[in-house]
Amino acid sequence: MSTDIIPISRPLFALVDVNNFYVSCERAFNPDLVNQPVVVLSNNDGCAVARSNEVKALGVKMGTPWFQLKELAKQHGIVALSSNYTLYGDMSNRVMTILRDFSPHVEVYSIDECFLGLQGLGSLWPIPTGIGQTIRHRIRQWTTLPVCVGFGTTKTLAKLANHIAKKQPSFNGVCDLSTMPHEQFEAWLSTIEVGEVWGVGRQLSLHLNAAGIKTVQALRATPPAWLRAKFGVVMERLGYELRGISCLALEELSAPKKQIISSRSFGQLIDSLTELSESVASFTSSAAERLRRQNSVCNAIQVFIQTNPFREQDKQYSNCMTVPLPNASSDTRLLVRAALFGPKRIYRPGYAYKKAGVILTGIDSAAVHQESLFTLHGAGNRSAKLMSVLDQLNQRYGRETVAIFSVSKNKPWMMQQKNRTPCYTTNWQDVPIAYAH
Repeated sequence: MSTDIIPISRPLFALVDVNNFYVSCERAFNPDLVNQPVVVLSNNDGCAVARSNEVKALGVKMGTPWFQLKELAKQHGIVALSSNYTLYGDMSNRVMTILRDFSPHVEVYSIDECFLGLQGLGSLWPIPTGIGQTIRHRIRQWTTLPVCVGFGTTKTLAKLANHIAKKQPSFNGVCDLSTMPHEQFEAWLSTIEVGEVWGVGRQLSLHLNAAGIKTVQALRATPPAWLRAKFGVVMERLGYELRGISCLALEELSAPKKQIISSRSFGQLIDSLTELSESVASFTSSAAERLRRQNSVCNAIQVFIQTNPFREQDKQYSNCMTVPLPNASSDTRLLVRAALFGPKRIYRPGYAYKKAGVILTGIDSAAVHQESLFTLHGAGNRSAKLMSVLDQLNQRYGRETVAIFSVSKNKPWMMQQKNRTPCYTTNWQDVPIAYAH
């Protein structure tokens, strides 16, 4: 099979990725953070989940615990911020809305990445780098967020092009592999480690290296049939994708999740059944809202609790319980009532609990679910209307404005977010105020 670059007349994909997304969102509303070393921390301010380029240059790895960075932070003035998921989610929605102006074929891959299908739009955007720079400038102007854009005749090549655009300043944030001269294309792929290919994880990378496949070009030159025999059909498809033969279609509609998990580590250890039940009720409410958002119902709910395995000085305990529902439902009232059976049955006094969560299982589409002939609980038009009003109120006035389960004011099970910035774009009280002099 020829390894020549596939002409532009073939399908064309773009991958748009916001650079250092969480940090960039914070800088959008606090210009003092620009050019400063910044990290955004995970739940309970545990470890670094986002790093500015200045922090990366100091050798800080993703996931490094914050307590290990405090001395380095003092030396270099690293600013540590708590995760502000409300802000990040809203900024992500704004970016995706802008991208839909450039193509009707959009796949939101993650909170900061999006694939665009550009086939058939050649008359509107004859030069890929032109649309790439237009995308960058518009998102920068409307949101202040910096993005890079990669183009390829397959999704894998578009992802690879985005990687090159990020790492090589000479591309000015846009890399087009679909029209790149063959010799230049081969040269770039020969400089990139095989582990950078989308879908090649750490373990697979080690196996490929052991087989002498150390660069992207080496993987591209490997016969797909050999990849299938050695690693399976997924690697075979990847081999074809690198050769410019599209095997991965654009997923414009997100498939409904077959399992919904709502779980979180507590801001502090708790030992009472009341507080444990409060956390389970809160997590269940969140999961139920997500269930309704995808127009689904569930048939069972699993509840789990656990102590902190890293505190070896403490007694350890973990347990779970699955509670079947009398009928499929997405009604928060029924789900919370069922979920609360869990803590009552599996709670054990004398332990310090660090985490709890719920898992909604047996998920079906609410539109096609076959209803029972018997009395339904948490189902029907009255339930649907009530839950719709509940969701609208909480969306408009803030989460848990209207709640099913009464909770204490201090909420010791809530996450620690000591350095969280305001929700600038979703809360009127947090909207920045500009003063004219």
